[in-house]
Amino acid sequence: MKSFTTLEGTIAVLPIANIDTDQIIPARFLKTTTRENMGQNLFRDWRYRKDGSPDPDFALNRPEASGAQILVVGDNFGCGSSREHAAWAIADAGFRAVISTSFADIFHQNALKNALLPIKVEPEVHGQLLAACSGASVKIDLESQTLTLPDGLAITFAVDPFRKRCLLLGVDELGYLLQFEKEIAAYEEKHPAVLDTRRTA
Repeated sequence: MKSFTTLEGTIAVLPIANIDTDQIIPARFLKTTTRENMGQNLFRDWRYRKDGSPDPDFALNRPEASGAQILVVGDNFGCGSSREHAAWAIADAGFRAVISTSFADIFHQNALKNALLPIKVEPEVHGQLLAACSGASVKIDLESQTLTLPDGLAITFAVDPFRKRCLLLGVDELGYLLQFEKEIAAYEEKHPAVLDTRRTA
């Protein structure tokens, strides 16, 4: 996983509430078990016309959204099924963070496990970002947990301490535990396994 420390980049605005995981990544693309190329099917049914050509009216297809690494979306983002592929698709499309007023709980956890930072903001701040439109620049500092808005105002956001640590280090849960491999081995040497030979009835 790529570590997340600070990120200064542009936003892409998709001001739609209650976007569920089937809209983020349609079910027909869930056969894969790898993250590679998932981004090309992000919002597939919205981004492309029936003939396969990009829909120029869709927010993420507009020139001002090109190269954006921060996605600003409507309320209750990621609702619906628990598919982890939704977080995979967003991350593979080049986004490092998603900003909303609220996230579905399972999507929120899946995002953090895949180095995608979900940032919850107050409605007033959310409104400012929507008004700024795609292409506006913001800065995210994970260490200080601050989001600097296009007008220069810096606000704080909450993040689970353990998940924050993993993001800063660029590791998942297993990677985090492996950092303590020597300590775990030392503990096991001092506490050898005891074989219970007692018979159960």
